[in-house]
Amino acid sequence: MRPLASWSIQAVAWFVIFAAVAMLAAAVLAPRLAGATPYTILTGSMRPSLPPGTLVVIKPAPVDDLRVGDVVTYQLESGKPQVVTHRIVKIGIDLEGDPVFTTRGDTNDVADAKPVRPVQIRGKLLYSVPKLGYVNNFISGTNRRAVTYGVVSLLLGYAAFMFVSAVRDRRNAKRSSTTHSEEVMS
Repeated sequence: MRPLASWSIQAVAWFVIFAAVAMLAAAVLAPRLAGATPYTILTGSMRPSLPPGTLVVIKPAPVDDLRVGDVVTYQLESGKPQVVTHRIVKIGIDLEGDPVFTTRGDTNDVADAKPVRPVQIRGKLLYSVPKLGYVNNFISGTNRRAVTYGVVSLLLGYAAFMFVSAVRDRRNAKRSSTTHSEEVMS
């Protein structure tokens, strides 16, 4: 029987592996499969439902599917990378007959100053994961390679540890059975 410490280490290792895989699935795999994009909430304007550090996964949606109450991510200026995630509070029509959306952060007392045009909208909230946005921001860009190498190294180290432990346990079991059989014969 394995010592309790060995069993505990293995249980913790499996928990960490499972948690890492679950986080990667929520942050990377699921958005890719759904055709969505992950973003991180950086300000408190959407508290309490989407506090800072929340990973929001935004899926493109037809303009006709957007309703008052939907959370959308939109570009502040069309064609520019800076985005905001706020709730639609009003839908109207501009002078050309095109839809425009009035948005507001849940914490804000007033609506956003400029109406949002459909071309600015990146998509509608598919799901969110609290705190995972911090991880998403950390592993973006230059840190991604270092994190990947670190995770791979840890997994390879764990695999090597498990292999060596299994070999050691087999040797000990073989020695124990050989010693036991010699004792029985004498």
